Amino acid sequence: MTTRPEPVPGQDAPNSTDDPEPVGSSDGAASDDQPRLSVAAVARRLGVAPATLRTWDRRYGLGPSDHTSGRHRRYAPDDIARLEQMQRALLRGASPMEAARYARTVAAPLPQRYPESAEQQQPDSDGSGDGPMMLSGVLDGAGDIKLVGGSNTGGRGLKLVGAGPHARGLGRAALALDSWSVQRLLIESVESDGVVGTWRGMLQPVLRAVSERRQRSGSGVEVLQLLVDCASTALRSVIANAQAPINPRPVVLAPVPGEAQELELVALAAALAANRVGHRLFGAALPREGLAAAVRRSAPAAVVLWADQSHYASPRVLDDIPITRQRARAFVVGAGWAHQALPAHVELLDSLEAAVARVSEAVLG
Repeated sequence: MTTRPEPVPGQDAPNSTDDPEPVGSSDGAASDDQPRLSVAAVARRLGVAPATLRTWDRRYGLGPSDHTSGRHRRYAPDDIARLEQMQRALLRGASPMEAARYARTVAAPLPQRYPESAEQQQPDSDGSGDGPMMLSGVLDGAGDIKLVGGSNTGGRGLKLVGAGPHARGLGRAALALDSWSVQRLLIESVESDGVVGTWRGMLQPVLRAVSERRQRSGSGVEVLQLLVDCASTALRSVIANAQAPINPRPVVLAPVPGEAQELELVALAAALAANRVGHRLFGAALPREGLAAAVRRSAPAAVVLWADQSHYASPRVLDDIPITRQRARAFVVGAGWAHQALPAHVELLDSLEAAVARVSEAVLG
């Protein structure tokens, strides 16, 4: 007999068989007049599968506090608050068991109806406690989430080998299409680890994993698009809130004409802004004549052209830009330039860290 795996947050799952009765129905089991939501309604609110809520109830006791056997599950506001706390812990990389303990710690006490046996309280054989979910969270003495490194590869369908807990939390939020949490996690990471640290340790691994998942399955374009859009918003917020630049002549940053990808260039702009390096950032829609005009008008100290695809990274693009007349330093970044023959006055920067350091040095001295 074939068993069907239980879904995890952010994954598709069979439709719930729970009857989506109107809000406020308590099946006669409630002792108060609190409005109550069905399993389907709570699942939509949290962005998880209905089957996941039933799993959390069965394994960790995070279900309706007055539910009795044979009746439909109905969640009161206090029940939903506990689930939201569990989801918060999961998005920061905690294991389901630790997230459930966190939810019970910070929320109102639950009746003692969660599993008592050692078998029920132990994780599954893969170490996750809820299918192949991401693992690495613990709680500190104050009841706050404290993240530690782990060796788990990530959630089902998203391979994050060697990734840290923040990357796993970001991956879970992206799979759940939780744009608010994606942006919040990225902003918090930038504040603590900087733009380059966030890019290398958190954003880049998840982008790669989501792209690989899409290539394997042929689905998930919406996940990748949401992640890229949210990342761009978070990185541009760094630019918008940066201190005034200290370089008298700006840096012009632009993708080569035809190149559609630009997120890594936005990350470079954000890292430069954090270093108080002023710049003019142009998006992928800027045509060749517009790029040449931008360089002439800006009189930049440096020009950085970014290309991800080799067929756009033509050295001839550089001939159309009045770099030498402006006495500007010329740099190219991105995987598209790796095997290109470049003019002597153009320098290839092979990583985001190198680009931030070299451009900052060139314009700030």
